[in-house]
This record gives sequence, structure tokens and C-alpha cells, in this order.
Amino acid sequence: MDANQALNELLAGRLKPGVYQWRTPPAPGAIGDTSWTDRAEEAGWRGFHLDGRRARDKAGFVRLCADVFEVPALAGGDWDDLARCLEDLSWTPAKHGYLVLYESWSELADADQKSLRVVLDVFGDAVKTWRDTPTPMTVLMSSVGVEVAGVPRLG
Repeated sequence: MDANQALNELLAGRLKPGVYQWRTPPAPGAIGDTSWTDRAEEAGWRGFHLDGRRARDKAGFVRLCADVFEVPALAGGDWDDLARCLEDLSWTPAKHGYLVLYESWSELADADQKSLRVVLDVFGDAVKTWRDTPTPMTVLMSSVGVEVAGVPRLG
């Protein structure tokens, strides 16, 4: 199954929510292409796009999340604050689910592997929190040419 078909299956509720690697075709789907958000929103999902080129350490990643998830108070926060934010999301309701696309995560992996591991744990816990609700969360780790050890592929 290719990346686009896998996304369609996920949005239709036929794939289990989780944290996945997502290999998109070179174009569309290139870094910075957010056409997937239109597809998500048409299916009733709330999409969040994390551009990892803006986050090479813990502080940068938390600031990025503060911007993307529209929680200004999170900007100076820590991992626990981020976890609470992702497990709440009451300020941004979704009809069918939450979809987070984390592109260029390899920037953080190259600069701060420990922080990337914490990010994966925080995402994993958030996905578990939302899994059995009417609005599950899925996180797609998108990158070209690299993979995250221990994270299954979607498409």
C-alpha cells in the first residue's frame, strides 16, 4: 500500500491509530507540502504540521509545538507540559480525530537523539490517551531517506 492509500485508510478509520513512519512520494508530499491537511479536514480530522527544520533541541521542539498547537504558554514549558497539551486538545476539537505530521524529525535526531526519544514517548502516550475515544490521534513521522528505529511504517 502506498503512502497516499495508507493515509486514506487511516482517515477512513480502517487502520489503527498510532505513531508511524510515513514515506510520501517526492511530489506532492515533499517537505512543506500540506495538501494532506485538506484531506484530513475533509474527513473530519484536525491536522497539525510540525516542520522539524525549526527544532534541533528540546527548547526548539517545545516552541514549535507551542506555535503549531496554538498554546503560547507551552513555549517555555517542558516535556510534561507538552504531554498534558497533547492529551487535552479541548481548545481545538475534532470531529473524527487528530493527525500530526512531524516532518524532518531527523534534524532533532541528528542534534539531540535523547530529545527525539522523549518526543516519541510523548507522542506514543498521547496516541494511547486518544486511542479509544471518538477522536483518536495518529502521528506520522515523515522523512526522506531515513527511518526511526522501532517505529512501524504506514505506507
